[in-house]
Amino acid sequence: MTLLALAPGVFYLPGAVNSVVVESGAGGALLIDTGLDDSHARKLLREVAALGLRPAAILNTHSHTDHHGGNAFILKRFPEVPVFAPPLEAAVIRFPVLEPLSLFGALPPREVQTKFLLAPSSPAQGVEPGEQRLGGVDVELLAVPGHAAQMYAVRVGDVLYAADALFGPDALAKHPLTFCVDSAAQKASAAALAGLSGVRPTLPAHGDPAEESAALVAVNLASYERTTAAVREALTAGAATVDELLARVCAALGVTMTNAGAVLLNRAVISAHLSEGLAAGWAQLEVSDHRLLFAQR
Repeated sequence: MTLLALAPGVFYLPGAVNSVVVESGAGGALLIDTGLDDSHARKLLREVAALGLRPAAILNTHSHTDHHGGNAFILKRFPEVPVFAPPLEAAVIRFPVLEPLSLFGALPPREVQTKFLLAPSSPAQGVEPGEQRLGGVDVELLAVPGHAAQMYAVRVGDVLYAADALFGPDALAKHPLTFCVDSAAQKASAAALAGLSGVRPTLPAHGDPAEESAALVAVNLASYERTTAAVREALTAGAATVDELLARVCAALGVTMTNAGAVLLNRAVISAHLSEGLAAGWAQLEVSDHRLLFAQR
């Protein structure tokens, strides 16, 4: 696995999550998203060194563990390197237990304290959207909330790293319930990326670069709307809890869950689309027999 060029001085390391490397021109490099764990981070550092570069800064586009889990390994070797992230996401990166805590709703049990939901802590500091200079590199940080409460896509010249605002077609097919905390914002953020001019290529965090961002956006929007439609259809079978609706949607979309983490993540997706439905008026919330139920309106 080697770094692949996106543009002069801009590279990416393909993997389960793509990492982006941007040369500073002074022997340093901005590392954008460091992967899930030490294994990915070790490969990333090896490839950066092969270019004759050293890490100058880390930018995590959001706080999901597969995007910042490699920070700790890099910081052991380069403790002086600053870490940046959207302000709210930076708080989670500093206190990673907030991720499984928010998904479980209480102190997370051992079964969800895995590397997929609980990364090592790293000292991230908040950075605002807009034009920024990080590690000697000029970037434009674009707010694309929805998949996470705060998330940035990163533009470097003509290259757009969409992070998890967009997914490659294979990733969408593999995971029909694309994770989000705000499905309406997720759709709006994806649509906004289609309107950017002069972007070529667009790299999702999960998938290959796309020369035409509009086509990639269209595929993502269709997938997100398919999830909304599945949730709306699940409501037609009668008022139900989130967990009951999750089971109905999984049956409809052919999703199989085999561990507690997957259930919590997919449960959040259903909740996000239900919140969208409450705001849009096609769902309603009620309390019956000591249960929180959602019904079709």
